[in-house]
Amino acid sequence: MSFRSIVSDVRDSFGSLSRRSFNVRLPGHHRGKSHGSFHDSNEQPLVIQNSRWANLPPELLFDVIRRLEESETTWPGRKHVVACAAVCRSWRSMCKEIVKSPEFCGKLTFPVSLKQPGPRDGTIQCFIKRDKSNLTYHLFLCLSPALLVENGKFLLSAKRTRRTTCTEYVISMDADNISRSSSTYIGKLRSNFLGTKFIIYDTQPPYTCTNVPPPGRTSRRFYSKKVSPKVPTGSYNIAQITYELNVLGTRGPRRMHCVMQSIPASALDAGGTVPGQPQLLPRCLEDSFRSISFSKSLDHSTEFSSSRFSDIGVPGNEDEEGKVKPLILKNKAPRWHEQLQCWCLNFRGRVTVASVKNFQLIAATQPAASASTTSQPTQTDHDKIILQFGKVGKDMFTMDYRYPLSAFQAFAICLSSFDTKLACE
Repeated sequence: MSFRSIVSDVRDSFGSLSRRSFNVRLPGHHRGKSHGSFHDSNEQPLVIQNSRWANLPPELLFDVIRRLEESETTWPGRKHVVACAAVCRSWRSMCKEIVKSPEFCGKLTFPVSLKQPGPRDGTIQCFIKRDKSNLTYHLFLCLSPALLVENGKFLLSAKRTRRTTCTEYVISMDADNISRSSSTYIGKLRSNFLGTKFIIYDTQPPYTCTNVPPPGRTSRRFYSKKVSPKVPTGSYNIAQITYELNVLGTRGPRRMHCVMQSIPASALDAGGTVPGQPQLLPRCLEDSFRSISFSKSLDHSTEFSSSRFSDIGVPGNEDEEGKVKPLILKNKAPRWHEQLQCWCLNFRGRVTVASVKNFQLIAATQPAASASTTSQPTQTDHDKIILQFGKVGKDMFTMDYRYPLSAFQAFAICLSSFDTKLACE
């Protein structure tokens, strides 16, 4: 029997178990209208945990999931790995042990992977489709090396909303329901009036709350009775993006800086890591596997005032005592091509159309003094292109990112390039 047949058999078996579980009654309990959903949600895992699939020997279960994970390396085949993690708690725990994060395996498997750092060796290639009529942007995972493709694994979506004093991009895990009131809402991007300064907000707090600026005002959504309890209500400032003003009006590429408050500068040093990464936590089977780690309500519900854009700036090299220095990214300076009479960057074939939106980001911070005397590969880690974005066709753009950025952070940074910046061009 093939692994795909096993997965299909498991899903069919649990489908019948789920239907039968609605008829199960616990002794001494009588279901009423107000308690029906509570009993159903507690009885269903009881039936599933006692099934033959949930009681497989750990050695056999480990071997089955390991072979399936090794054989299904790309989408859409990796949907079978996701199906195994949705079977029950024991299967989910085994998948958590076997399936590594994108930082080590270079593959996006679960929804939580969108907020975990990309691979250290190599990049994850994606593309963005822009819909000007609906002011929406959709991020897809590339399934083939071709640039202009219509198929891909959907990852994230964003919708642009123009307000009186700012522009806001709501980021969601749903392709159609792009709203802050949705359980798939995971963050947003907000700009100032000129479109020169941006703030990335996340529904999850960064690795340390000491780096988070003080809240401006309490979110009205926290007190709203119309918002579902599963909707994430937190709003944490995790990064700031700044585009330098072009006061003289000279022609040239944009200059941008990104201050990643949720990533320490030491993450690029030898042995450095990104702390506070979201993990794949065990959840009840009745909860949607798609919303793992993103649909949990947060204890803190704060929203930052748009007036704090005046506080955004490019920090210097000095460190305040007791604070961790954040990672700073800057765009790689292009070179002037005399024959073509234009600014050029080497995108290695991933960008084909000249545009002021095209950019490559590298680390602006230098290695620590203790690491400057180490081997050459450590030095090149600070010179590697962490994120590149460019145009390949009408309303089609490529986005390639790597460690220490996540897909969510990279997508938010690229969204800032779409905004009109008259003061920078």
